[in-house]
Amino acid sequence: MTMAPPSRVALFVTCLVDAMRPRVGFAALRTLADAGCEVVVPEAQTCCGQPALNSGDRATATDFARRNVAMLESYEAIVVPSGSCAGTIRCHYPELLAGDPEWAARAEAVAAKTWEILAWLDARGWRPEGVALPATATYHDSCSGLRELGIKAQPRRLLGAVDGLALVPLEGEETCCGFGGTFCVKYPAISNAIADEKAAAVEATGAGLLLAGDLGCLMNMAGKLHRRRADVRAFHTIEVLAGMADGPAIGEAQ
Repeated sequence: MTMAPPSRVALFVTCLVDAMRPRVGFAALRTLADAGCEVVVPEAQTCCGQPALNSGDRATATDFARRNVAMLESYEAIVVPSGSCAGTIRCHYPELLAGDPEWAARAEAVAAKTWEILAWLDARGWRPEGVALPATATYHDSCSGLRELGIKAQPRRLLGAVDGLALVPLEGEETCCGFGGTFCVKYPAISNAIADEKAAAVEATGAGLLLAGDLGCLMNMAGKLHRRRADVRAFHTIEVLAGMADGPAIGEAQ
């Protein structure tokens, strides 16, 4: 298979990965390097600003946008292991900075070269080699990745190259898990009811693994499944593709 030329890629790690599941970041580094990328993790990176934006604090979200645009604009591509954070940069930075003559074009340029990691790997024609996982899994499509970035077939194509892994359909796979960024904090009762429905659908598949591309969704669903005493383990898709699904699942003791 012909690969695209190596690129100098900035890995935007995300807050949740950094604070809650660094293993996802290391899996991202592994797969990007295997795909022929020179990977840089900018030390000055911070939150993408999505929580502030979701809460109506556009001033703070705009400050985050300016800071991150300045930090990321020198790279050939920005790759993010999260559809929600990638969607914030791609879709919302240009909106936040549209009226600023100094920043508007810069935000558009950064947005145009920002990719969610599964879409990036698939677009480059990369597939995992020598990765095996004898298991049955089901897949949840996160709202931001699906609706803002059009991520649907890409993770399934990538997972199709993992030896021994069988994917089974999930009823309501495109339905929100109830996390929704700050939604779960503002509307906990509604969020909990949605998560219950999602967990029941996951259990009904009979799969032993739950996969997705957003850590927020996965933490939310893993917590609900644990409270329901379900025998389902949750992993970020990039962990599976990196051959790192042999360790603790999300929510399990290290």
